[in-house]
Amino acid sequence: MAEPWLSADQVAAHLGVTKDTVYAWIADKGMPAHKIGRLWKFQASEVDEWVRGGGASIVARDS
Repeated sequence: MAEPWLSADQVAAHLGVTKDTVYAWIADKGMPAHKIGRLWKFQASEVDEWVRGGGASIVARDS
């Protein structure tokens, strides 16, 4: 059985963040997402792998 596609709201709830954070991570940190028409769709397995790989980590910047 194929893995279901999740909405931005569902991914935000899955990760415990806001939907705005999800959109920022797509734009700024390369969060795995697929745009279908006007909607972003996600596979939980891809998102979980991205998080485990440090994709959502805060990168320290030199001042």
